[in-house]
Amino acid sequence: MLLQEEQNQMVISSDRVDGTAVYGIDKDKIGKVDKLLIDKRGGNVTDVIISAGGFLGIGDEKHSIPWSKLDYDTDLGGYRIDVTKEQLMDAPRFGGDDPDRAYDRDYQTTVYEYWTVAPYW
Repeated sequence: MLLQEEQNQMVISSDRVDGTAVYGIDKDKIGKVDKLLIDKRGGNVTDVIISAGGFLGIGDEKHSIPWSKLDYDTDLGGYRIDVTKEQLMDAPRFGGDDPDRAYDRDYQTTVYEYWTVAPYW
């Protein structure tokens, strides 16, 4: 049985994830977590929306990344993904003015194909 302190380290609330820095393979910051997407039926996080580029949220691009592609790096205090910023910018994306695009199945299909991850659906 896990102690309470160990249990607390195994979970995190979504508000603590939002805004967390995302670093590339070279340990350079490439964006930040904008939000998490959660499967309504299974309750699991499926994707993370990363905000990259822009300035103060203006002109930024959003990228949906399968959650399984990210790892938390305690040394950096943020999430790491095994790509460079340039590779992220080549990935499927949408603008901040089209937030519903993240939920579109056609868009999600291109995301999972790009990242070569089996879809959760």
